[in-house]
Amino acid sequence: MKYIGIMFILTGWLLSSGAVQAHGSSHHGAVSPKHTSGNRELKAFGQAGDPSKVSRDIQVFMDDKMRFVPGTININKGETVRLRIENRGAVMHELVIGTQDELVAHAQMMRKTPGMKHDAPYMVHVNPGHTGEIIWQFTQSGSFQFACLIPGHFEAGMVGTVVVK
Repeated sequence: MKYIGIMFILTGWLLSSGAVQAHGSSHHGAVSPKHTSGNRELKAFGQAGDPSKVSRDIQVFMDDKMRFVPGTININKGETVRLRIENRGAVMHELVIGTQDELVAHAQMMRKTPGMKHDAPYMVHVNPGHTGEIIWQFTQSGSFQFACLIPGHFEAGMVGTVVVK
């Protein structure tokens, strides 16, 4: 009985500390139409871009076939782009940029906590029939991924590649 009480207290502490909701304040049920330079945290694949420095717009479509079109995006190192993501499906989808390891870990967390609240400049949630955008500066060369991490979507192959040269 004492063990159950301790676990109950620890669970409450984790929930109140924000450990479970470690990504911010947006909810998967809401549309995040635009992520810009509010969070300049440097990631392995770059940082939030300055909207005044966007060199080009790249259109990305997603739908309920669990695919992105195009599936591969080519970017120049240092380039700031605006990804315009259109959801042509009947259910919510998202686009999250990251390394393969980051996306796999995030997808596992999403399966454990499907209603998890989060928001970051390298992700956008798009309701059916709507468009969202990400403005991102790719500061490192390499191959990175983007994916929909809503439970079941990532596992169904809703993954694309960003090649930064």
